[in-house]
Amino acid sequence: MNSTPVGIIGTGLMGSACARRLIAAGHTVTGHDVDATKAPAFAALGGQNAASIAAIARACNTVVIAVFNTDQVEAACDALLAARPADRPPLTAICVSTCDPDRIAALAQRLPVDRVRFVEMPVSGTSEQAARGEALGLVGGDPAAAEQVKDVLDALCPRRHHLGAAGNGGRAKLAINLILGINRAALAEGLVFAERMGLPLTAFLGVARDSAAYSQIMDIKGRKMIDGDFTPHGKIAQTLKDFSLMLELAQRLQQQLPLAATYTDIVEGCMAQGEADLDNAAVIREIRRRSS
Repeated sequence: MNSTPVGIIGTGLMGSACARRLIAAGHTVTGHDVDATKAPAFAALGGQNAASIAAIARACNTVVIAVFNTDQVEAACDALLAARPADRPPLTAICVSTCDPDRIAALAQRLPVDRVRFVEMPVSGTSEQAARGEALGLVGGDPAAAEQVKDVLDALCPRRHHLGAAGNGGRAKLAINLILGINRAALAEGLVFAERMGLPLTAFLGVARDSAAYSQIMDIKGRKMIDGDFTPHGKIAQTLKDFSLMLELAQRLQQQLPLAATYTDIVEGCMAQGEADLDNAAVIREIRRRSS
């Protein structure tokens, strides 16, 4: 067991999953979120709440950043840098958020390594998979910096790949999420089509799992779609953020992503119906709504 203190910035779904992993490994965990209403749930996990990022920078040598978007990652790193006492060893920031990979590469370059070392590690998997230690870590950045916090990375993601320079973890995450999102849409559309034809969905899902169409999405999202259980493990709003990033990056690369564009349109339909905070399995609702 390890009692090393670890900070967490952002105590939502993924931040809380990270906290559960770290606490189970014996770390003392201190968290901060701009939304103070998340503090009681974080304390119930066994975490300590900090009043500010500055307090975390003073208390912890390793900090996990699990915020919503790239702007917030940059702001968190700048706050850590500003608050880190000059006479302390470098702080290591581990970013598990899905971000703009080009901006992450630039951020890693501009942070002074004698003050803040940056390790990129977005995770592939839902927050529940992350909490169980089943998510895959996609590591980018200096291997030596990652090795220094190996105990924390081991706790967060026992399975991980190092993909080279900072930014490459995010690039891999976006490409993986594109595939996952399209698989979710395909499953939802297949279930709606089967339903319209009069097939019982539970039985049909069992057949689909045993067919050539099988994907892990059927195990993770199939039951949720059938039961209408949209308790979030990955929110619609997060999905839209990720797919917007994909389309922005594809535009820079002059590459069309027609299936990503279609899925983004479906997710935007969910957003328009006030479903931002539902699990991304709720795309089945929007597909049902698109009846002719």
